[in-house]
Amino acid sequence: MYNYHNRTFRSVANSSNGEVDATTVFTYQQSGIIVTATYSGGNIISGSLIALVDAKGKLDMRYQHVNTQNQLMTGICISTPEILPDGKIRLHEKWQWTSGDMSKGESVIEEM
Repeated sequence: MYNYHNRTFRSVANSSNGEVDATTVFTYQQSGIIVTATYSGGNIISGSLIALVDAKGKLDMRYQHVNTQNQLMTGICISTPEILPDGKIRLHEKWQWTSGDMSKGESVIEEM
């Protein structure tokens, strides 16, 4: 099983309709199959997410944040892990806003 506890991630790629960028930092915690994280930086003032992790490390998550325009944004995301040669985790994410324009996107975050 993948362990996301106390791991820190940074965005390395994102669709143009996303708000996360290279200055956004995610700090993950895990207890059993429940994964939570807080995130901030760049266009994000404060954010949090909650997810369930399966046996292959895939995360089924819901996220929410307040952006620099003081808008509350929400969405859903499926993150699929890849283990890098140095043992760190890269997450390939497919997401959709559940607020605003309801658009979809893809992003990649990597463990720092």
